[in-house]
Formats: sequence, C-alpha cells, structure tokens
Amino acid sequence: MKKHSGNFFIIWDQALQAGADQVGGKGWNLARLDSFGFNVPPGGVLSSDAYIEFINYNGLNRDIADIASKITAANLGDYTHALSQLEGKFRSGLIPQAIIDEISAALQNLGLLDKAIAVRSSASAEDSAAASFAGIHESFLNVRGLENILAAIKSCYASLWSARAVAYRRRMNLDDNEVLPAVVLLEMVEAQAAGVGFTCDPQTGRRDLIVINANFGLGESVVSGSMEPDSYYLDAQPWNPVPVLLKRNTGRKQGYTRPADDGNTEFLYSDELSSRPVLNDEEIERLGLLLMRVFESLGECEQHQDVEWAYDGREFYLLQSRPVTALPEYTFTALKDQPAIWSNGNYRDAAPMAVSPLQLRLLKNTIDTIQYTQFPAIGYRMPEGFEFSRYFNGRLYCNISALQWAYYDCHGSMPDFFNDFWGGHQPQLKIDDPDPYAGELGRERQSRGMGMMKLVMEAAADAPRIFAEVPRSAQAVTGTGFVRLPDSEFEDKYMELGSIIRTYCERFTFLAAVGTMPVMTLMQKLYEYFGARATVVLNGLMVGGQAGITSADHGYRLLELAELARRDEAAVRYLKAAAFNPFLWEAELPASSPFKQAFRTFIEEYGHRGVYELDIINPRWKEDPTYPLDIIKDTMDTARPGDLKVQQKLQFERAWQEVAETVPPEVREEIRQGIKAAQEGAAVREMTKSVLVMATEPYRLMAQELGQRLYQRGLINEPDDVFFCSWPDLFSILREEWNGNGLNALVEFRKVSHKKKATLPAPDIIHGEKPVFSGPVGQGSGDRLQGVAAATGRASGIARLIAHPSEGKRLQSGEILVAPSTDPAWTPLFLKAGAVVMETGGFLSHGSIVAREYGIPAVVNVAGAMRIIQDGQEIMVDGDTGTVRLEVAG
Repeated sequence: MKKHSGNFFIIWDQALQAGADQVGGKGWNLARLDSFGFNVPPGGVLSSDAYIEFINYNGLNRDIADIASKITAANLGDYTHALSQLEGKFRSGLIPQAIIDEISAALQNLGLLDKAIAVRSSASAEDSAAASFAGIHESFLNVRGLENILAAIKSCYASLWSARAVAYRRRMNLDDNEVLPAVVLLEMVEAQAAGVGFTCDPQTGRRDLIVINANFGLGESVVSGSMEPDSYYLDAQPWNPVPVLLKRNTGRKQGYTRPADDGNTEFLYSDELSSRPVLNDEEIERLGLLLMRVFESLGECEQHQDVEWAYDGREFYLLQSRPVTALPEYTFTALKDQPAIWSNGNYRDAAPMAVSPLQLRLLKNTIDTIQYTQFPAIGYRMPEGFEFSRYFNGRLYCNISALQWAYYDCHGSMPDFFNDFWGGHQPQLKIDDPDPYAGELGRERQSRGMGMMKLVMEAAADAPRIFAEVPRSAQAVTGTGFVRLPDSEFEDKYMELGSIIRTYCERFTFLAAVGTMPVMTLMQKLYEYFGARATVVLNGLMVGGQAGITSADHGYRLLELAELARRDEAAVRYLKAAAFNPFLWEAELPASSPFKQAFRTFIEEYGHRGVYELDIINPRWKEDPTYPLDIIKDTMDTARPGDLKVQQKLQFERAWQEVAETVPPEVREEIRQGIKAAQEGAAVREMTKSVLVMATEPYRLMAQELGQRLYQRGLINEPDDVFFCSWPDLFSILREEWNGNGLNALVEFRKVSHKKKATLPAPDIIHGEKPVFSGPVGQGSGDRLQGVAAATGRASGIARLIAHPSEGKRLQSGEILVAPSTDPAWTPLFLKAGAVVMETGGFLSHGSIVAREYGIPAVVNVAGAMRIIQDGQEIMVDGDTGTVRLEVAG
C-alpha cells in the first residue's frame, strides 16, 4: 500500500487538485462542480490515504490480501461468510487519532461539527465513465456528532468488502487495489424536494431529452426506487435558451423520506402528496438549465450525466454527478443488435475541427436537424428524437449505420456507392435485399423517392427566394447590434434566430440535393456511351462553367485581386511592406487605389466567410482579413486569371470533343442541357452552406457582446473567453440564477481540454466505442493509393501536407496540396496547387466541386493520405483513375 501523501481531510478546492485517486470519483466530481461555480453543500473528502492508514493501524492487510486472492466471480458464494467477518473487523476497528483530529478540526472550521451531515462512499474508480458503482457502496444521511460520523466512515470502508461490492468488481474486471475508498462528508440540505436528473433518457437511450425524477423531502426515496416519483421530460435541444418542459407524469408518491430526530432517516407514508406536483413548471425548467450546465461542464457534451439534486425552496444543490454508463442504443429496430459505426467522412468536409464549447450543441443540432428532417418530410417514420450525430474528443461524427439504413429503408438507396458520394472510410452496411423496390414496401419506397424528387424540384425553384430571405431575417435579428440590448432580452433574440435556422435546416437537404440529382442524371446518360469512362468525361465537362459556384467564385476573385494588386503601386507597397498589417488596409490604402475599391467589394460579398466557419469562435473575413490578404500576397507575382480561363476552355473542349465523337447528334443537346443543369445545381449546393454561415453569424455577434459584458463584470479574463462558456452558462447568468462565480475556472478548464482535443488525431470511424484509423486502399505494390476520382487530369509534383488553411503559405505554386479535408476556406489554395489530394471527401464534397470547376486534378477519400504521403515527396495524381502514385527514391 502507498504511503500517506498529505492531509487526510481535503476541502473542495484542494480535492480538485488531489484528483480521483485521492478523493474518489464522487468526491472529485463534487470538487469540480464546486470549482466551476455550482451550488455544492459545504464539505470535503476524507482521502483514500486515510483508508490505507486505517488498514495499517488495524492490521487488516493480511486479511484483505488472503480473501482477495481467493475470490473469483465463480466462487464468490463460498466466501460470503468470510466477507461478512471482514466487514465486522472494519466496523470494530479504530480510526487513528491523527485522522480523528483532522476530521474534527476540518468540520469545526467548516461549521459542520454540530450539524447534520451526509457521509458518502467515494471509491477511486467510482462515478467514472467506465464504472458507476451505483448503489454498491454505503452512504449515510443525517449523521450527527463525531462518534456517529466515525462509525459511518468505518461502515463506508466495510462496504468495500461486501459481497455485493466484490461481485461488482469481479464483473467489471477491476483490481481490488484500484478501488480504494475515500469518504465524502457534506452538509445535509434542508430539502423540500430532491431527486435525480438525467441529461438523457436512461430508459430509452434518447439523447435529446432531459429526465427529472422528484419527490418531496430527501432524495433517498427516489434513488432507492422505493416509490413512484414525479417524472418530468424536457426538450434539451439548444434552439431554445432554456430546456422546455414537454411532459410531466405525477407519480403516486406514497410517502417521502425525511431526517429522523435521532439521526438517519425515516420514510413517512402520506396519501395527500400523491396528487401534488413536487416542482412547478418554472422550477423544473430552472433545474433543466442547471442539468445542461452540468452536461456541458463535466460531460463536455460527450458524456451524459446522472445528477442527484436537492431543493430547499430557494436554491437547487448538487449532491452528486456521474456519467451515465449503461445508456441503451436508441436506433432503428433493424440495427438494435449491431454496434453503431460512427464516421467523420462528410462531416469532416464541413466541420473538421475540435469544436469550441460555445458552439458544441448548436452545431450538432444544426446538422442533426438537416439529417433528420429530410425523412419525415417525405413520409418516412423516424424514431422520434433520433440523433445522427455525436462528439468524440470534440469532433463531430455521424452514425453511418443509421444513415445508410435510413436511406435504404426510406427510398431504397443501397449502400454500394455510399462512400464515394458521402466520403469517409466506413464499412458498407450489409443489407440482404436483391430488390428494394419489390412488393408493398418497395412501392412505398418508390413513392417516397418520387416525393424526394418533388421536394428537390420545389427547392430548386424556391432557392433564390430562400437564399435572399434567410440572411435578411437573420440580419433583422441583429438589427443595429446588441450593445444596447438589455440582458433580459437576449433570450428572445436567441429563440428568434434559432427558429430561422431550424426552419432553414429543414429545407437544407433538398436545396443541397439540387446539386446532386442533375449530376446523377448526367452521369447515367454519359454511362450509356462511355461506360467506366463516364466519370472522367463528366469531370471534364464541368470545368470552368462559371455558374456562380460561390466557394469557387471567391477563389476566382482572389486571383483577380492578386493580378489587380500587382498593377496597383499603392497595393504593392502595402502588401509587401515589412510591417504589413492586414487590419489596416482601409487606413493605409488610398481612396484612389483600384485594389482597395475591389477588395472592399470582395469583403461586402464574401466577408461572412471564414476559416472553419461553422464554428462561431472563428472570425469572419470582414473582421479579420488576414487569410484572403495572405492569399493575395502569396499569388500576386504569379496570378494569371486569363491563362486559367484558357486552360479551362481547352479542358472543356477536349471533353466535348470526346462527346462529339461518341454521342449521336440528337443526344448532344440533351447532354448540353445536362451540363448546364449540373453546373447550376452545383451553384445552389454550394450557396446552401454559404447561406447557413450567414444565418449563424448573429450567434457570434451575440456572443461577442456578452463576452464584453462578462469581462466588464470581472467574470472572465478577456472578452473572447466567452467562446469557452456554454449558452446555458450565459443564460443562467443573464437570468440571475447564477452569479458567475467559478466561471473563470470553468473557462480555463475548457481551454486546456479544447487545446488537447485539437491536437489529438481524429479516427476515421468509431466502431461502437473503439476508434479506428483506416489503412490505405489499393496499395498493393507499395507505391499506389486509391481514392475517388473527383476532377479530371494528371499532375506530378512535390507533395505539400497542409493540416490547416493557416499553413497555406507553405504551399508553393504547382505543388500538390495534400489535406485532411477541405471546406470552402481552403479552396483559394487550389489555385496555387498543381493537384489536390484529400484524405476524406466524396464526389460531391466542396473540394471536389471546386476542383472540377477550376480544372485541377483531384483525388479525394484517400485513406491514410496524411500519414502515408511524406511532406516534400514526389507524387503523381491521376484524377481520371482516382489514384495517387508515390515516387520511390532510387
């Protein structure tokens, strides 16, 4: 056993630093909650060192070692008497005087020595993500007087060796030495009501709900399950600032638990309480908001929490929080017996980053709404409240098993070519159905497929109106800004914006599909004449369409600006100055500068965009023009937009010549119209995301104003710390339900956590809970990688591995850009590249669409590209076959 490392009794702020090994899972979580400003009763933890000292002092080491070495899960029944005897030795043992003195002094300093306290076991592995130990170890309520406290501590120690506790450790494969008990001592709350709150539904596995169980008096009657409590169900989606009560079930509540006069507790039977609600609506929503704060603080939006609470009629107190460790998988019936497979494929194209704390729930719900609502819109019944998305180490992943099944079961789309279009390296869902359109189910699928096409056609017709109306509505929320807005009115603005974005998300899939269906139709027509070469021909026909593809257009414009700057003496001086400051372009460039006038127009049109723009922590180009100005600086000497157009024209003409030589004259006009429709569809598809970015900008503006207010009130160290808060944190402060004490500590914790997550490699898939990094595909000879052919042509050159757009300066003209994924902020770099290789992405991803438009050879969805290709290595990219050849030295 280890030696004592410091004080035996540790108050909350010291317990945070001591860690779970010293103060146990329950104690450490309470210490974290206390540090982060949650309402935790006064108290502290008797450390696991005290347990070791107790064992040594009473000579129990040999007894423990002897029985622990013999017990297995199989023979436990043979040792129940021996375990009972060992428990008796613990209860009759003596606590060393030094420990007694520390406990007495600490409780005296806390003002608790003569008060009723709770004495609760807190084992080192308890209340962790791996093992909850719920109900395994003993706890005692309403303990008064030092002698009774000491007896309760010894009983907590003894409960470590109950048959129940040993059986649990054997079942969970936990070593006995890994589970050392600390003991939490905290003041009893004079509870009018108490219970348990879950940031999910533990019965069904739904993650979009908060479930609260409540009874009058102490929470013991709820935790023990001895009676039927009230149950409240709240909508946890972040479109609303506060969780909204959906349903209440008033339990029979045959009675309640209260402190007994002589210590401990007693259950009082009472008929008059059964029809009375324990909490009113306002109290329920207050508690729901508090639970969401816990989920975003301890759970970091990844691990749902099981929280014990008490209410004294004025304040809610938190008595315990632990991860929910056995949440059922809420999914389609057909997938119930399969582990979920999670992929970052398509998500990585739009949101590859570790997401900031303020944006976590908003981004997830935005994407979940997009994924979910496409199915009910065409008459397909989804599991209510199903969520396609989850976070893993701060990054967003999609339940790809569920998505593939939904596409099949809804409208008959088989998973065969799913990865090529969606991106990612997930295994194909096995569906044993030779004809998904056979029989009654097949007819229903066909009908829903026709419904999908109808909604896509309606979206195409309505796109101009939607693309104008949504930004206008979002701008109306912002108005003249939020500086003069009273604290109490932020909720209304937040809800108004959430309604706009939610409604837009419900149309998003159909708008994006405007760019999918014409491409598929054109591909099918070309396949009739070109067979396997249809993709190559299509990619050539899509070059240089100039159809207003916004994510390509801002690259064109930057290239034109670079050429313009080269001819503008004032722009050359400004951009090449040793003390170049991108924030001073308005001040340092004269009004007569043609470049200044053109760049101002560019910012007016594209200033809402930014690097990793779906996270509101990242500035927009209108706020920080460093990125576009750097692109202009780096390409100023080489930019030749006219030459690019000539090259694009030649590529298109070569592809069209092949059509002219192969396709009958009467079909060529159909193909011309197909090209036009595909290019216009691509423009709509790309504009769909651009408009979403415009719509979410007011969230950032709100956050910036709130950051200024919290900074001025001394609650955070700098205004941008607001992005390491959560919206429930902010609304709790705005509602004056929390004074903000502890927010700084929470922000610092989140900063460290976010930085760590940002440096962790992102697995390609998560199989159940196991992260998997995909290996290369088609590398049989050791020098060839296989991906998806995204843009036609071949190019050889030096590979330049760029992990983030901010590293774009390293890419020299003509080098091969190798990237993990590319959102629209990357696309200006394409114009410097000789070719593009992406580790993820599909045929219709942003990078693929833009590479085709620019006429740059591109291969996407190359598994392991960032690990296998070496920076500076010579490679050859074949955008016709979807292969990357690695040059092997000498």
